[in-house]
Amino acid sequence: MRTPNQEAIQLITDTALVAAGKSLSTYSPTAVLPEGVKVVDLEKYQVGRSRFRGVLSTNSLVDFSSYVKERAIEGARGFIDQDEMTCTLIFNLGTNVAPGHADDRAVLRLKPSAGYKAVQSIPGRALSQKDLSDWIEDWNASLSATDEAGQTMSIVKAIAAVRTITIKASSESDHAVSETRTSRSAMDQIEATSKETLPASLVFSVVPYEGLSVRNITLRVSVITSGAQPTLKLRWIGEEVQREEIAQEFKSVLDAQIGEATPLTLGTFAV
Repeated sequence: MRTPNQEAIQLITDTALVAAGKSLSTYSPTAVLPEGVKVVDLEKYQVGRSRFRGVLSTNSLVDFSSYVKERAIEGARGFIDQDEMTCTLIFNLGTNVAPGHADDRAVLRLKPSAGYKAVQSIPGRALSQKDLSDWIEDWNASLSATDEAGQTMSIVKAIAAVRTITIKASSESDHAVSETRTSRSAMDQIEATSKETLPASLVFSVVPYEGLSVRNITLRVSVITSGAQPTLKLRWIGEEVQREEIAQEFKSVLDAQIGEATPLTLGTFAV
């Protein structure tokens, strides 16, 4: 609890501070005011801000590149996260000698195209005949089909073949009897057949992300006959390799677009 003398001293101090209008030698205008001599940022009372800062977030590679080139300044640096297909450009990162606030940024987060999302979601799923035939029909403009011999077949025939798959079971039995032993062997065979030639593979042509090139993704068709109804699965052949190629292309495109404006580094940067 303050004594009358302490309160009087505090009042005199506060009055002196207000009268003097004590300012501090900071880049952003500040002043010392009463109430425990706290520092108050006066930037909001200026006509303009003391420095440019903010964050641009976009899914557009074209707009991101234009913005970065337009605002290219010394000390800027970009960080590319190939796993997330993102790039963060920090304009005021600065240097070891003159570090910046790192709060003036542009963030690019590539958005997968509708076709690429569709082709990523289908491999490994157990599909009914209707599920797969509907999916092929929906994306027929991006698909081509090949048979076991590698010959191209029409998408119409591929859809018809998937819709008309039937399961046929056959059994063979050999029975031999002698005076000392009796032996029997049986073989059950389950075969999936179709009135049309079944497609062995589907090739999906798609631009995975805006600004990148067309990729041909091969999906191997398998028919599972263990149930009463046939089940189909698609397997993305060389998935990991193609994903890595897409990520490398992302970095190459960014290098070509903004590499002259700012250094680019693989990785992420946290402040």
